Amino acid sequence: SIVPGSSISTPPAPSASSPPWKKSCLCLFLPGDSNPKESSPFINSSDAAAEKSQQYDGKHMALFEEEMDTSPMVSSLLSSLANYSNLPQGSKEHEEAENNEGGKVKPKAPQLGTLMGVYLPCIQNIFGVILFLRMTWLVGIGGVIGTFIIVFMCCTTTMLTAISMSAIATNGVVPAGGSYYMISRSLGPEFGGAVGICFYLGTTYAGAMYILGAIELLLIYIAPKAAIFPLEGLEGAEAEAALLNNMRVYGTILLTSMATVVFVGVKYVNKLALVFLACVILSILAVYAGVIKTGIDPPEFPVCILGNRTLVWKSFDVCAKTIETANGTVTTQLWRMFCDSPFLNATCDRYFSDNNVTQIQGIPGVTSGILAENLFGNYYEKGDLIARTNMYSAEEQDDPVTNANRYVLADITSFFTLLVGIYFPSVTGIMAGSNRSGDLRDAQKSIPIGTIAAITTTSFVYMSSVILFGACIEGVVLRDKFGEGVHGNLVIGTLAWPSPWVIVIGSFFSTCGAGLQSLTGAPRLLQAIAKDSIVPALRIFGHGKANGEPTWSLLLTACICESGILIASLDSVAPILSMFFLMCYMFVNLACALQTLLRTPNWRPRFKFYHWTLSFLGMSLCLTLMFICSWYYAIVAMVIAGSIYKYIEFAGAEKEWGDGIRGMSMSAARFALMRLEEGPPHTKNWRPQLLVLVSTDAEQNVEQPRLLSLTNQLKAGKGLTIVGTALEGTYLENIDHAQRTEQALRKLMETEKVKGFCQVTVSSNLRDATSHLLQASGLGGLKHNAVLVSWPRNWKQGDEHQTWRNFIELVRETTAASLALLVPKNISAFPSNGERFTEGHIDVWWIVHDGGMLMLLPFLLRQHKVWRKCKMRIFTVAQMDDNSIQMKKDLTTFLYHLRIDAMVEVVEMHDSDISAYTYEKTLVMEQRSQMLKQINLTKTEREREIQSITDSSRGSIRRKNPAAVNTQLSVTEDPPAASKEEKPEEEVGVNQMSETQTCRENCLCNVIGSRPENEELSSLNKRKEEVTTRFSDSQEANQ
Repeated sequence: SIVPGSSISTPPAPSASSPPWKKSCLCLFLPGDSNPKESSPFINSSDAAAEKSQQYDGKHMALFEEEMDTSPMVSSLLSSLANYSNLPQGSKEHEEAENNEGGKVKPKAPQLGTLMGVYLPCIQNIFGVILFLRMTWLVGIGGVIGTFIIVFMCCTTTMLTAISMSAIATNGVVPAGGSYYMISRSLGPEFGGAVGICFYLGTTYAGAMYILGAIELLLIYIAPKAAIFPLEGLEGAEAEAALLNNMRVYGTILLTSMATVVFVGVKYVNKLALVFLACVILSILAVYAGVIKTGIDPPEFPVCILGNRTLVWKSFDVCAKTIETANGTVTTQLWRMFCDSPFLNATCDRYFSDNNVTQIQGIPGVTSGILAENLFGNYYEKGDLIARTNMYSAEEQDDPVTNANRYVLADITSFFTLLVGIYFPSVTGIMAGSNRSGDLRDAQKSIPIGTIAAITTTSFVYMSSVILFGACIEGVVLRDKFGEGVHGNLVIGTLAWPSPWVIVIGSFFSTCGAGLQSLTGAPRLLQAIAKDSIVPALRIFGHGKANGEPTWSLLLTACICESGILIASLDSVAPILSMFFLMCYMFVNLACALQTLLRTPNWRPRFKFYHWTLSFLGMSLCLTLMFICSWYYAIVAMVIAGSIYKYIEFAGAEKEWGDGIRGMSMSAARFALMRLEEGPPHTKNWRPQLLVLVSTDAEQNVEQPRLLSLTNQLKAGKGLTIVGTALEGTYLENIDHAQRTEQALRKLMETEKVKGFCQVTVSSNLRDATSHLLQASGLGGLKHNAVLVSWPRNWKQGDEHQTWRNFIELVRETTAASLALLVPKNISAFPSNGERFTEGHIDVWWIVHDGGMLMLLPFLLRQHKVWRKCKMRIFTVAQMDDNSIQMKKDLTTFLYHLRIDAMVEVVEMHDSDISAYTYEKTLVMEQRSQMLKQINLTKTEREREIQSITDSSRGSIRRKNPAAVNTQLSVTEDPPAASKEEKPEEEVGVNQMSETQTCRENCLCNVIGSRPENEELSSLNKRKEEVTTRFSDSQEANQ
């Protein structure tokens, strides 16, 4: 490769003994300047790469020597922890810009490694509110086996997605935007914008979910008395409504506070990142420590059971009906809850009287064998009692439940798919490492290792948690979502060591931190989409403060997040964001599979442990989980993504990123072209594929713009359309002229709404250039079968003789190429696309019975709104001795079978008025039809015999009158008194030059010629009799 401007050293001459491959070389000349970084696509000239190269300037780069930190390992680790940040790329730059008060910040080389840059941020993003607030409830409702299947499916999905993401992320630098950048550069701006906005909505609703989780922790477990709408004394729907209103009020307050913190500066969020990370890790360690302790000394968390129903342990102190004291038997507070007086002879609830009260251990321990009872699920309807399955209960089937507020009830209807939708958000957050690729010391290495290690760690924690929760905690406690049976404690907190408050406080701060990170990352994702200018409606959100902070994006994010908070239910918000994340992960897998299958030259990821089957499996799992979670949410998410896709396609900016969809389109086009080569098109699929020949003036303006209007009306965007023009001269001298002409053609095609291709050919003369267009246009099976050209203007004038000669040569070439020729005369009088005919007729003079093409052309015209209200009339010619009435009936029947609505008229003419060529042409085709009916031939023999008859017909006419056949068109001269100027005519002359048996059989409208001699007709009849006799003899011999 020789770059202009670079120094070239002369290689030594090869010796005689050199091998042959040393004597030959391949020189590739590339355009460019003297800067190799700009001219070579293989050199990364980004700022980050330049900074990284400057980092190693002047250092000894030994082969096996790695860069060593000057400080000891322990102090280096502590320093990294002190500077730990979980903010997406770009946030830290804004923070430094604020600290420097708008001054220029000297860019630093990326220093983050795998642990601090990828692993810990992914851990912090994956572990979230679902683990602390819903994991035990999921195990209790779905059972250990069912919940393990859910966790395994979700973790497998994220692992496969991480493998695909690692391949994409290591194929280049992923700047701010993360998954949006990967998908848009792999699948194109339409898919990238649609999935990017879905991922933005998912991240925003994740912020709402974290805020709702934090409020739930605050109002139920930390400070129940802080509720603005008190729950005391309320039952059923009233208590539920009060709780939801409290969630809405406190959620709005917390959202406003978090948005204010993010608006003031991300540096405050950054300073608390290590605290939030520590809360997550300490909470998980406390759970594992509590599990170990249950095997040695189970904690005391009693659960009170009446019959087999779990009681809400809130208003009583002793789990018993009566207690024995020195003064005798005394009733308890529990007695007073179910009886009308504290005396032993009081009237009590029937169920309370018939069943015993039992106190069981809520956490029997890991060695208790409770796992066998929790293996299978217990699904409830809303309002069902949470009951212990293996205990006796004395009750009648039809007895109504009384004092329902005294028991632990199911707050929602539970089923398997609901559990999947609630759980999946707990495995999201795998993009945290790829979002920070610009801050990593070696992104190609850190992103795959850190992300896969984080998913492995979290998957192990989730799967082990399912088994350990089922092995340590009683089933009724697991199914108690809010811990009402264990004195209102957080269920997972009852298992933690040394205190339940470790989990409560830790989970509260971790959910607050996750909410802050969502409110920090989502606006930057929207800003990245807006700055790409692919969605015009979002351009305003690309602006922000002077330091680049996305102010408008933050405002929109807060408003969308508020809509999730107004839902006020964690279980209702979780499936919504599951849809958006699953759709994002599905397209990440699709991008990797597509790039792998297409084998594009730019697809060279450093991460090698991927395969298209894994990506396809991950994509299938994502799609399956979407419909498992909620089929209607899945449809809504797809409708949103599809609407955004179509909006970007029609209104978005044109972006060329070398995406995989373009490569897939090329592969699909190649496959389709190869399929078209397998055989000729069937009659049912036939339509005119037009080559439109136009001419341009010196200013590259098309001289016949109405030709394109007629093309649009005839094609309506269907089939193939090629608009071609010819230029005279040499290609090297006229290349700029040809490009300008092509742009003019393209612009006119857009104006006339003609969907197709344009082609400009340059040759030494216009005749050759037109011939080249006729021969070389199209590709493979996608070639034109009809030529549309206007009638030559002023062809009778002496100085325009070359015009009609070129036209006659064009007629000859279309005949030789077996193409149809459509010649509209007086094209300037044809209607434009904006005109509308309210009435009128399209007249077809059907003289040569060709198989129906002349019927097809007006039918196609009537599909367009210009000609839609016109009626179609068919005129056919009959001789005086023909049966005109029967001919009209036959033609009407023929049109009925063609499903074409038209009026039929038969015009009787004398023999002298009918063109000889037309007469013989019709006679030959009628003879052919009769022969095929009379003779039983195979398809191959039939085609061979047809060809022999038509060749004979051509030869006889060509020998007698060559001009009538070669040109197929001769025009009678005007009388001497007539003007030489061309008179306008309103009809379209159509000339088709093919004799095949398909719809490409041509027809001729209003063609005038000379009558052949009688010997040609007699020879044709003789030929027919010979063929008939020969095949009759053959048929008798076979019999």
